[in-house]
Amino acid sequence: MGFDVFKSEKNGKYYFNLKAKNSQVILASQGYADISGVKTGIASVKRNAANKDNFVIKNSTNGKVFFNLVAGNNQVIGHSQVYASKDGANRGIASVQENAKDAEVNMMAD
Repeated sequence: MGFDVFKSEKNGKYYFNLKAKNSQVILASQGYADISGVKTGIASVKRNAANKDNFVIKNSTNGKVFFNLVAGNNQVIGHSQVYASKDGANRGIASVQENAKDAEVNMMAD
């Protein structure tokens, strides 16, 4: 459980995944140029996840749904996996809200 921070070998950028207690990824980040950007992103998730209005459910191209967590400036902080239904996406949102606030940060990259 927590935020796993890693560096992509493909593009050299840093990312984080928020994992639930069952180790499933419930929120994934955009790429950041450096660790300080990732830390800022994680702080933004912790701050913004408390407000359900900061989650936007979207339709994917295959007819399923996913959600984005957005900051006050409407910039996407993280996105979910794809869910079969809006109910599934809402359960994912609740999981992010429950897990983000107190999640530890696991640095898998330096």
